[in-house]
Amino acid sequence: MDTDKKLVIAGDTSDTDDYVQRLKKLAGNDPNIIFTGFVSGKLLNEIYSNAYIYVLPSNLEGMPLSLLEAMSFGNAVIGSDIAEIADVVEDKAVLFRKSDVDDLKEKLQMICDNKDLAQKYKAEATEFICKKYNWNDVVNQTLKLYKKGRKSDESFNDKQISVS
Repeated sequence: MDTDKKLVIAGDTSDTDDYVQRLKKLAGNDPNIIFTGFVSGKLLNEIYSNAYIYVLPSNLEGMPLSLLEAMSFGNAVIGSDIAEIADVVEDKAVLFRKSDVDDLKEKLQMICDNKDLAQKYKAEATEFICKKYNWNDVVNQTLKLYKKGRKSDESFNDKQISVS
């Protein structure tokens, strides 16, 4: 890519040691590529706070908490077009075709070259994601569910339920 930005690869390996070693070998001694290993706390907050773009090139995800965190810090996001990412970001991020390196490169270059577009995504990210995934709402909805379940249990009174 044509950019003066650094690539920070944050996180560590769990079962992908060979892949990570291959990436490090490809990166060589390039000073613009930084492997942080596992990060948390203040360092992770610094990375989120100073990121120009957060990229999540997953082929498979559950609910990507790092995506929620990145957007809560006001990051412009580029993610693969899998449902688990697309459903979270809606139209507030740039998506690329899963596993398509050329499409990812094109989208990265587009955001690097267009500061106004990057700023648009950054400006929308925090409010959008914090409204959509608000922990207070999650807690209140969970409590309602528990209370509803408790009322249902009371209706059984002394009746016995057996499961075989």
